[in-house]
Order: sequence, then structure tokens, then C-alpha cells
Amino acid sequence: MSQLRIDGIDATVARPASLTFDDLRQLPDQVADIGTLVPGREGGGVRLRAVLAVVGVQPQAAHLTLTSADGGFSICVPLDAVADAVVAYRLGDAPLPGAKGGPFRFYIPNIEQCTSGTVDACANVKDLGHLQLSQQPTAVTHEHPPQAPKH
Repeated sequence: MSQLRIDGIDATVARPASLTFDDLRQLPDQVADIGTLVPGREGGGVRLRAVLAVVGVQPQAAHLTLTSADGGFSICVPLDAVADAVVAYRLGDAPLPGAKGGPFRFYIPNIEQCTSGTVDACANVKDLGHLQLSQQPTAVTHEHPPQAPKH
């Protein structure tokens, strides 16, 4: 069963967690239709703030590193710039399929309105496997060949 791991460095979370499809389904702040926030996308998800509430984000947390499940891609963004983000995890009542970027996919609605010039469409991470909070930016990997964002 796929899990989304959430943790932190620099004492930025109170309790690390790994969440499954069923765990995400039980959280508040559900988004029934991702397409209402990110036109052209299908599925449902949960607001990032509900996911992060599970781990007890500490006040010193300032950055979020998003890493693909295979570890081949990661990007670090300012936490406040992705406050309205959504973790997509389902298509209907089933897990989000890999063909749609699942089992977990990170979306930033209105990416053009992010408060930081360091956030771009690459932060809409497919096959998301790990969220890590930190006080300072972390190193990122871009081993996957650069390609146009698939929104």
C-alpha cells in the first residue's frame, strides 16, 4: 500500500507520520473536485494544511521539500508560498492512478500568484512520496529530464 511520508528536520514537526489513501480520506479540508482549483485536472484531494496538521508543524518551519516516491526528483519551496496547495490522492472512490500522477500528486492552485519567485510549475509534483519541513532550504534533485509541466 502506498504511503505519503511527512517529517521534518531542525525540529520542525512534532510527530512524523506516514499517511495512506484511507488516512487522507479521513482528514478535514477535502477537495471533492481538483478541477475546480486546477482546471483540466481530475480527481479529489485534501488541502496541504490538513496533511501538515497531522504532524504538528512547528513555528520555525519555513520550507517544504517535495520528493517523488522514487527519490529521483525533489524541489524545495517556501512553506508560505504553497499555503493553498492540495494533495490529490483519489479518482472517484479509488486511489489516483499512476497515469494521473498518483498515487499522490501535489498541486498549487494559481501558481502564478505564489508569493515567491522560487516556486514554479515544477512544484506540481507527480508520484509524491515525501514531504519534509525545514527551517532552511534543502538541496534538490532534478534527475528526471526537464520537460514541460503536465498540468
